Amino acid sequence: MNHRLLLGLLLVSGLTGATASAVAATDEQDFKPIFNGTDLTGWTGDPRLWSVQEGAITGQTTKENPARGNTFLIWTNGEVSDFELRCSFKLTANNPEGFSNSGIQYRSKVLDPAHWVVGGYQADMEAGPTYTGILYEERMSRGIMASRGEKVVWDKDCKKQVVGTFGSGDELSKFIKRGDWNDYIVIAQGNHLLHFINGHPMVDVVDDCESKRAMSGVVALQLHAGQPMTAQFRNMRLKTLGGSASSTDPELQKLQGSWQATSGKANGEPIPPETINSIVVTIKGASYTAVINDQTDHGRFTINASKQPKEMDIHSDNPDAGQLLGIYEVGPDSLRVCYAEQGAARPKSFATADGSGLLLVDYKRKKE
Repeated sequence: MNHRLLLGLLLVSGLTGATASAVAATDEQDFKPIFNGTDLTGWTGDPRLWSVQEGAITGQTTKENPARGNTFLIWTNGEVSDFELRCSFKLTANNPEGFSNSGIQYRSKVLDPAHWVVGGYQADMEAGPTYTGILYEERMSRGIMASRGEKVVWDKDCKKQVVGTFGSGDELSKFIKRGDWNDYIVIAQGNHLLHFINGHPMVDVVDDCESKRAMSGVVALQLHAGQPMTAQFRNMRLKTLGGSASSTDPELQKLQGSWQATSGKANGEPIPPETINSIVVTIKGASYTAVINDQTDHGRFTINASKQPKEMDIHSDNPDAGQLLGIYEVGPDSLRVCYAEQGAARPKSFATADGSGLLLVDYKRKKE
């Protein structure tokens, strides 16, 4: 039995989903389009600068028609709180300096409706080498909240703590296609914020700074002031997440602690006892550590207890592991999880059969 496959199919490889190829975006269930591909219905922004070209939202500045400060195209169909946003973007620098800068605002505030000015969390992007993928706080006090590759906790005293990494910004930049279309995923659940580009984790932020964090707000697209440039967005779709991964979530509290695997099946085949007995998963907050024999995996996950069966999505810190979609049920001393292999659809029941690509594991709570 492949240990890496088991690690990938257990409580490992989850909602910060790093992949060597890509975070699987094959599960489109419950996603709804927020751009119709034809016009800007449902959006408001400076009509001099925003249009739809070739099926893409297009923000464009020229020397004759510049942006008067950073301006935004604002989605008008409501605010977002816990959500996953997926889209593709492309930046074009129409200037000798190679400048092009934009971003996806989320849980943000409209600060000046007359001039379409927005402030708050921003999934940043640029034509240059530094800022694409970072978490920036536009027009607020914290600026760069997480650089590319950083796992960050903003603590209760509003101080930044770098607690881990996905690799250096330069290493992650090789997954970003300059001057071409890139896939961006933004996930916000409770105080947990995640950015991915082309399936690779860019930042992972837990915002415990209650006085400055945002738990809901608008979605908007930025067009940066400066040299002539073009920013384009297409295939924009949004999924509301029903569960919160914040540390105070009662459902999340049920999962806390260490869990010893007691039995399991992969593709309908029983997992050997010597393997099952070596599997221990420890959950702290919305993070996990999974051990199987001499291998260890770390990462984060989100849950949605409003679904039946309850859903769990997992992302690993391991760049060779991908996002996994699963279901779970938890009791005082028991936990059952069923996961699909990377890129496959979420299981519908706690069962696995030959060729199904599903793994089912039962755990019991380890006594301290």
